[in-house]
Parts: sequence; C-alpha cells; structure tokens
Amino acid sequence: MIDLLARHGLSPAKRYGQHFLADPNLIRKMVDTAAVGSGDDVLEIGVGTGTLTRALALTGARVVGYEIDRRLEPVHHEVFAGMENVELRYADVAAIDLGSELDGEGWVLVANLPYNVGTTVLLDVLRQVPQVQRMVLMLQDEVGRRLAATPGSKVYGLSSVVAQLHADVRVAFRVPPQVFVPPPKVDSAVIVLDRRPAPPAVDRAIELAGRAFRQRRKMIRTSLGLPLAVVERAGLNPADRAERLAPMDYVALAEASSG
Repeated sequence: MIDLLARHGLSPAKRYGQHFLADPNLIRKMVDTAAVGSGDDVLEIGVGTGTLTRALALTGARVVGYEIDRRLEPVHHEVFAGMENVELRYADVAAIDLGSELDGEGWVLVANLPYNVGTTVLLDVLRQVPQVQRMVLMLQDEVGRRLAATPGSKVYGLSSVVAQLHADVRVAFRVPPQVFVPPPKVDSAVIVLDRRPAPPAVDRAIELAGRAFRQRRKMIRTSLGLPLAVVERAGLNPADRAERLAPMDYVALAEASSG
C-alpha cells in the first residue's frame, strides 16, 4: 500500500478524510460479510487505492466505484488493469443524484466510507437510493454503535431513528486503527444494513424525531408542540423524552398527528 502510493508520488489527503484499508485479512472479511459474487451489482463509495474494490471484483461481481480524488487515477489504472467488471466514476457522491445513475435494483453498497462524510452519505442512500438493498460499511466505531443503538442508550439519537426506520442494522465486527494508512485516532466498525420497506409516514416521523432530539432534555409534550390528545392517541407518555421513544413510536406520532 505505502509502496503503491509512493510509486505514484501520492499520500492520503486529510481534506477527503482518507484512511486507506491496508490489511488483506480485514478486506477479505468485509467481502465475505457482503456475500457477493457473479451476477451481483456492487456499489462502492470512496475507492481509495482500490484494495477493497479489487477484492470485490475478484468475486465475479460487477463493481461501480465512485472516487472524488482524481489524483488516484494512475493508481487505479495499475490496480484494475484487465478487470472489465470494474467501472470507476470520478465524482463527489454528495453532489450528484446517485439514484438516477444506478441501473436496475438489488445493489449492495460495500465501502470504507470517509469519516468526514460517512453518516451523511449512508443516511442519504437509505432515504434517496432505493436501488441499494444492502450495505456493508466501514465507519467510525462510535457512528456504528449510534446507528444500531436501542432507545434509552446514551448514543441513541436521530441517526438511529432514521437508519432503523429504513433497515435492520447490526454491528458486524470492530476494527483497530492499525489496518489503515494512515491509522485514524479512533476505532472503526463494519456495520450491516439490510433494507426493509419504510412505513408510509416515515418522512413525518423523521421530522418529529428531529424536533424532539434538538430539545432532547425536554418532555415530548413540550419539544414537539403537539396537542396532548395526539400524543395519547399515539399510545405514548407525554412525559417521555426523545431518547425513550423507539423509531416506530415516532411513526405512531406521525400517524396520530395527521389523522
């Protein structure tokens, strides 16, 4: 990995939050967790030096990878030489309509997401790119724990609600800093999200959750500004606070407030 970058006169860019995967055993474990193979369509966001991309392509899957850093193009020419099932697109995923660029359905997103945009990208894909049915993602450990958190835990928050209204979420395994170049200052985790149908009132539920968590120390009867009858119709305790409500409780509130 270091030799590859040095050969092209490159180093990881802090502005892109780059921490390149360098451990072949960890990469193999991610690919095994993704369980992809011939006939599968795989999306990768943040190709980096291509180590994960190449391992995914060697399963026989078709891999479409997005990379914002065009400095890495010569590295990609070397790493993917002769691999016809790899398509690279140099673009900022945050600035494009990703859903319109993916053909067909049943995509699997497998990626080592840049730390500085990881949560935003993940939640945007869940809400706006229904073609992606499964995700296997490397993220900061804290972010992974938050996404999978249960109501009442210290890390449960709005991102937990959004993720869990769209998918079944679990932490697959944790990852130490030394498998990256350069090593980050925090531990990482690989999380798995399997999409399931979102409830019809999901957007309203997320709006209410956002309001509640912005004033998380207040009781929901105050933070949400809903009539007491609405909260009671949803079957909830008006004295509860944001972190006590499960994702489907926000759906119940959304339905009760629109009915």
